[in-house]
Amino acid sequence: MLRPGFGGIVAAMLIAAGATAWATPASGPHAATYPDADPVITTLKPKQADGRGYRLSYMVNAPLDTTWAFKTDFASQVLLTNRLISAHRLVSRAGNEVVTETVYHDKPKLVFRWKTTLFPEQHRLEFMLLNAQECGQAYHHGTIELQAVDSFTRVTQVAYFDFFGVSLWVNYPFSGGMSHFLKYTARWEQQAVAAYWQQMKGVTH
Repeated sequence: MLRPGFGGIVAAMLIAAGATAWATPASGPHAATYPDADPVITTLKPKQADGRGYRLSYMVNAPLDTTWAFKTDFASQVLLTNRLISAHRLVSRAGNEVVTETVYHDKPKLVFRWKTTLFPEQHRLEFMLLNAQECGQAYHHGTIELQAVDSFTRVTQVAYFDFFGVSLWVNYPFSGGMSHFLKYTARWEQQAVAAYWQQMKGVTH
C-alpha cells in the first residue's frame, strides 16, 4: 500500500503551520545533522481534518543553491531513476506556479497531478494534489523548506493527507509502509543531489 507524496513531482517534501502539537518521533534523533545520518520522520495529525501527516528531515551533501536548483528542475528526467516513479512530465509553468504529472509504479493507472508554488527568497515550496479524489484521496498537500547548514542543505518536508487505510499505512513498520517509503525517498535524493552537484562543478571548471 504505497502512497507517495512528492512535492511538485516527487512528490511527495516540509514545516507546515497546520501541524498540531501532537507529534510522535518515528525514527532517529530529533534532527539529522550530517548527510550520512538517518532521515528523521515525525508523525503528525492535521489540526482540523481527518487523516494523517509527517515531517521528514534529512541532510544533503550539496550547497543550498544547488539543492534548490535540483528540486525546482521540474522537467528533469533524473526523477525516473527513482524506482517508485514510472513516468513524469512538466505540464505548465506560469510565474512561480508549476503543474506536473507523475505516475507511480504501484498505481500505474493513475496520474497524480501536482501544483507546486515556489517561494525562492525563502527557499520554500508548497505543493497540492489537484486531482486527489481521482487518486483515491480526500486531500494531499504540504511544504518543502531548504536551509543552509554550513556547506550542506537541510531539507524539511511536511505533508498532510487522507485516504482509506491511512492509519495502517502510516503505522506499518515494514516495506510498503510510510517510514520505508520516506526513508527510500530521502536516500535517493541525497545521492541524486550529490551527483547533480558534481556535474555542476564539472561544468563550471
